[in-house]
Amino acid sequence: MRDIIKIIVGNISMTIAYAYLIVPNEIINGGVTSSALLLNALSGYNIAMLANFVTGLLLIICLIFLGKEYFFKSIVSSICYMLFFNLFYSLNISIDINIVIVILISSILIAIGYYLCITANASTVGFDVIALILNYKNKKIDIAVTIRIINLIVLSLGLLVYGYNSIIKGVAFTLIFSFLLKKMLKRKQKSVMIEKTEESRKINLK
Repeated sequence: MRDIIKIIVGNISMTIAYAYLIVPNEIINGGVTSSALLLNALSGYNIAMLANFVTGLLLIICLIFLGKEYFFKSIVSSICYMLFFNLFYSLNISIDINIVIVILISSILIAIGYYLCITANASTVGFDVIALILNYKNKKIDIAVTIRIINLIVLSLGLLVYGYNSIIKGVAFTLIFSFLLKKMLKRKQKSVMIEKTEESRKINLK
């Protein structure tokens, strides 16, 4: 139950950022939606269909490589995302603030969202699935750094489609968001290691 609450809160944090900051300010972040836009420009297929295709493919990959627990929690995560994004976006609230502040706030909110989902053994059904698989295979592979690299690759490929203005904002967002996520995950990893050390010390004392 605790993990489900973390997934819900994480998706609320992310969808607030996307509905009120990312989408209105046209910040391309290298995620699934950005990939769908790029594929649409190359193929002409419907953006929503392409986004669903990429999401479905990532869910299948999640099931194959990460197992049923990750898969089912990731489905919960994707449902939460769709519900909350549609809810917040439909409220039609306009936030008029400086783009630098927009990038900073959205980076913080989305980093928190990713952190809560990842530590609840769920993906956001984005390209974090690839990062989680690589980390699962080799713990030395940093999740946040991998997400950053994937997002920057998508952004690089999208230069011709999105234009420099959206790409620059996207790169700034990606670097700040992935930096914050890395710090959060490292702190969590350290606390887990301290807990394990403390438990083993208590066992040895007995």
